Amino acid sequence: MTLPHKSNTKREIFDLSGYAALIITTSQSSLDKIDKSTNNVIKKGKATGVYASEMTEPYYTFLDAHMNVTIASIAGGEIPIDPLSLVPFVRTKDDDRFLKDPILQEKVKNSIPIEKINIADYDIVFLSGGWGAAYDFAQSDRLSSMVSRAYANKTILAAVCHGPLGFIGATKPDGSALVKDVKVTGVTNKQLRELMVGNTPKHPEAELRKSNAKYEHRSGLIDMFKNHIVVDADHLIVTGQNQKGGIETAQMALRLFSTNVL
Repeated sequence: MTLPHKSNTKREIFDLSGYAALIITTSQSSLDKIDKSTNNVIKKGKATGVYASEMTEPYYTFLDAHMNVTIASIAGGEIPIDPLSLVPFVRTKDDDRFLKDPILQEKVKNSIPIEKINIADYDIVFLSGGWGAAYDFAQSDRLSSMVSRAYANKTILAAVCHGPLGFIGATKPDGSALVKDVKVTGVTNKQLRELMVGNTPKHPEAELRKSNAKYEHRSGLIDMFKNHIVVDADHLIVTGQNQKGGIETAQMALRLFSTNVL
């Protein structure tokens, strides 16, 4: 099932020349059925990956703010993109821009593995979503460590849809869960049911609630048509509920950086 999404969000003008943003994506390319007791693949599933606009929209938002933007993924190399997210019916303007942009295409084809990233080099870290992130974000000790260090360094953290799963294993300097008592959002359990993708290993709403986050969301007849952006300025964290929030989440991250860090 495709996700209707044509973003009309206009970008504010920022000039953050000399600053750097990091976008991290999944490396999982299929919706596999996993044995929860052994974590082994029982059955290979259909193609998935990062949801295109959840990578392209923050990328161009940061790029147009004159930031240096790096693309990384859990394992490095070519980033899998959910094929349904690039069909003409749902493609965004930033997706079209990506398809004509050899520079970003090269970055996506040869993404940097997170193990080679020095998180201290970045002012904003953005975790992109997509079904693939359910398989390797919360499960990555490396990502958890990076996000923990970024938080301790007062780096702006942003995530959209399944991206907040990258916060699950991270901790505050006092050792408590990073998202404990933090206002956040992420894709709802209801939206997963609506799209009939409920057998993935991790579900953002469930994991965030389990970690005692102050989870917020907007719901309706069909959750994929809803969106919600949450800014927790005290913790320098911005999150977007689903695939519709890429630009706005990135914009709020820029605003938070401009007003609270600079």
